[in-house]
Amino acid sequence: MAFWNKESTVTEEQVLSALKNVLDPDLRKDIVSLGFIRNLKIDKGAVHFDMTLTTPACPVRDQMRDQALALVKELPGVQTVEINMTSEVRQAPQLDRTALKNVRNIVAVGSGKGGVGKSTMAVNIAASLAAAGARVGLLDGDIYGPTTPIMLGIETAPKSVGPRIIPQEAAGLKFMSMGLLVKTDQPLIWRGPMATKALQQCLFDVDWGELDYLVIDLPPGTGDVHLTLAQAVPLTGAVIVSTPQDVGLRISMKTLRMFQQTRIPILGIIENMSYYICPHCDSKDFIFGNGGGKRAAEELGIPFLGEVPLDLAIRTQSDIGSPIVLAQPNAASSKALREIAEKVAAQISIRSYDAPTLEIE
Repeated sequence: MAFWNKESTVTEEQVLSALKNVLDPDLRKDIVSLGFIRNLKIDKGAVHFDMTLTTPACPVRDQMRDQALALVKELPGVQTVEINMTSEVRQAPQLDRTALKNVRNIVAVGSGKGGVGKSTMAVNIAASLAAAGARVGLLDGDIYGPTTPIMLGIETAPKSVGPRIIPQEAAGLKFMSMGLLVKTDQPLIWRGPMATKALQQCLFDVDWGELDYLVIDLPPGTGDVHLTLAQAVPLTGAVIVSTPQDVGLRISMKTLRMFQQTRIPILGIIENMSYYICPHCDSKDFIFGNGGGKRAAEELGIPFLGEVPLDLAIRTQSDIGSPIVLAQPNAASSKALREIAEKVAAQISIRSYDAPTLEIE
């Protein structure tokens, strides 16, 4: 057994050398090289430092903290270790700061067809990121069939200050939707250019403030709204929502191909309504098939973000305007949705470190 003198003085070099053994599993680099360790202070045997991660929704936050704590405690001369966990979401390198200069990352959530739960996924991903501590906005890009006002429980028209629209706030996030500007039962009988203009107003004329993530819920299909968004704003990435059956996957792949053709990075695929959990025996029933989304992701070489069960509570909470990740955080579907949000944040972090940084005046 090795012994050391606890009165000996530990140095910054020793602490940093120990911390280089802690790797971020997503970025595949050590936390010192990544610049995560800040404000390192040593007072006799007391060591204090900040660990600044790339997102507050980091899925391995506790794992890295505990490993760092154990490694520094083992150093000769160390008596106490205090780690202050913080986060700093990086600006997407390709994002045009002149368009939405205070928004760090813009994420589109799309699918090839309606009825797959795309809006539900977008709302709960946004709410999960906000609950983790991120500054989040949500734009309902479905001009003809907006649903986020219902899912967030606010249908009051937003106010304006001069030419700027002040977004509504609910579930810890800011949101904007055409559904806030028209009556619920009023159809929008618009041609493509009018829908495009409406999207641009909801995106550029809104005072979003400082945001780490702006999640955009896209309408079904691959039409004018999608192309306008791809051309008007360099997206950080896109999330594809599908269901397990072949027909749902095939149609969702059209949206994926559209994103690829417009050079928008694919952050991953979500499989919604993956299975039904029996409330009496907890057994899983794969009503629409099993594993289609995961197989598609593997074949395409893109991340599989997770499976969300078919849960009555998701529908009921959406109808009353309270996202399930907040209303029933311990439900199986809530846990799945939070894990998906963490994986989305991780993919954004990976891309922010892999892509070359652009200096934009």
